Amino acid sequence: MTNLSRYGWNDKLNQLKQESVHRALPHGRISIVHRTCYEIISEKGSFQCELAGNMMFGKFDFELPSVGDWVIFHPFNSDKGVILDILPRERTLYRRRSGTVADKQIIATYIDKAFIVLSLDKNINVRRIERFMIQILDENINPVLVLNKADLNFDKGSVVASIEYITHKMPVFFTSIHQPETILQLREFIAAGETVVFIGSSGVGKSSLVNALCGKDLLSTSDISISTGKGRHTSTRREMVLIEGSGILIDTPGVREFGLAMDNPDLLVEMMGISDYAELCRFKDCKHVNEPGCAVLEALHSGKLDHKVYKSYLKLRKEAWHFSTSEHEKRKRDKSFSKLVDEVKKHKANL
Repeated sequence: MTNLSRYGWNDKLNQLKQESVHRALPHGRISIVHRTCYEIISEKGSFQCELAGNMMFGKFDFELPSVGDWVIFHPFNSDKGVILDILPRERTLYRRRSGTVADKQIIATYIDKAFIVLSLDKNINVRRIERFMIQILDENINPVLVLNKADLNFDKGSVVASIEYITHKMPVFFTSIHQPETILQLREFIAAGETVVFIGSSGVGKSSLVNALCGKDLLSTSDISISTGKGRHTSTRREMVLIEGSGILIDTPGVREFGLAMDNPDLLVEMMGISDYAELCRFKDCKHVNEPGCAVLEALHSGKLDHKVYKSYLKLRKEAWHFSTSEHEKRKRDKSFSKLVDEVKKHKANL
């Protein structure tokens, strides 16, 4: 028997299950998503499951099961089954789907902490960290910054100075698989039953870091690159693994771009650390662009607010606004379509 409390199962989830019409069937957590099936960890071991027909059609991609989801399934032999229901999601990490304005892609669900992994052999991109951090905070997930490959030569003072503005929002770890004490510190930061996700660009050493945290090779890493002399990232799917004596970890493929998928752009004022100035603006609906009596602009001109932070705030707000307005219109269309379908059904029933 597998103890699912090690994978995050708790009384709240059990209450949610009791509300399902399928509550008498077994439940489990999705550990890997393949193209046509899902690997599920349940009390009776691992199962490969497909979706029931009514779950497969008429849904957006982000509504389909994802790694981290808790599902109810019907087993039909020792290791096969059909997923019939998904328990309501919490703390779900999304990103805007590449090449779209409003479509979003789910990364993982039921996340307690999200580790933003960067490599110290590359320039630290603070603006990229902001993107990850804002989306993570928007979902009530705790962000953590991990600066990996700390065994390499780098100017720590310069790095610390470049990220000083965001360190009050999240803890920072310097790690290296060649420095076991740094791995131990990271492992101790993950509590038993907690689910954490690792996100970042390709080549930052996420898979090697996951293997070091788990104390064994669970995720594959490729050979050393001849051109760079460094290991190359090989994760091609999201995968959940159990850290012995700690929590649950989800590794993700590297992402080249990370578009915001947030519904309320107004939250950026707090997330970007300019709320103290915004509260002093003359007008409550101040946009902090050219309004008279704008305390944010006054802080900018006096040097209290960094120009790069302000410029990033405007860019991210515009991006978030485009997503939220497009998402709103899409929901209105979906609601109208659903209403039309219901009216057709009623009309047929009265014939």
